[in-house]
Amino acid sequence: MPLTRFMKIDPDCGRLLLRLALESIEYGLVYGRVMTIDVSGYPPSLREKRACFLTLTDHGVLRGCTGSLEPTRPLVEHVAESAFATAFNDPRFPPLSPKELERLTLELSVLGPLRSLDVESEQALIAVLEPGRDGVVLQAGGKRATFLPKVWEQLPEPRDFLRHLKLKAGLAEDYWSDIIEVSLYRTDTFSASASELHALA
Repeated sequence: MPLTRFMKIDPDCGRLLLRLALESIEYGLVYGRVMTIDVSGYPPSLREKRACFLTLTDHGVLRGCTGSLEPTRPLVEHVAESAFATAFNDPRFPPLSPKELERLTLELSVLGPLRSLDVESEQALIAVLEPGRDGVVLQAGGKRATFLPKVWEQLPEPRDFLRHLKLKAGLAEDYWSDIIEVSLYRTDTFSASASELHALA
């Protein structure tokens, strides 16, 4: 079956999505829930069903990251929901407080289609990975994890990248099995600080 071909997201639409993410967080601070999105008011490329991840950092330190690998709803809805979840429901962090808002940088990664790989060994997988470009999904025995392409900045060596991804999935770092399933994807990524996005309003 051929992969779904998505419309490319241009920088103006990327900024629009980042602004939407910030508005969702601000709405959550006031009302404690995800705001309702009028999908019809957005460009066609943003109404497609797309998967995404929203990452928040505070002066370069991770403050939350949530999202989904499955394109189950319109992108604008997913962005609003992921922004709310990242700010308030990431179990690794306490809910965001109003005083943190202006310190945040928002990074949105919109996923392209997943491409399944049939690889017979870890070495074969390492040989086809493109550091800095590939997002990787690894799953085995009911365990699954992904690293976005941005993680290559911290783990530039493919072998280290895969070892840490296996640990994230709850597998041993030297684990390999015939039941391992691997998928790759690319992302359109946009980033801006909360103060920059406020200036665009």
